[in-house]
Amino acid sequence: MTREQAGERLQALGAKVSGSISRKTSYLVAGSDPGSKIRKAGELGVPVLDEAQLLELLRAHAPA
Repeated sequence: MTREQAGERLQALGAKVSGSISRKTSYLVAGSDPGSKIRKAGELGVPVLDEAQLLELLRAHAPA
């Protein structure tokens, strides 16, 4: 799944998708090379999801 596809699916469920991370961030979805955002997520206590966890979250909240 591409970043754009993931963003579209999340927005369809009512999520706000952002390119930055803050204390208001609910989750960080990290790819194979997450860079500095994963460190900031750790500092802020923001949970980090990998792609498999994101897909499970999307499945759990998909309209029936």
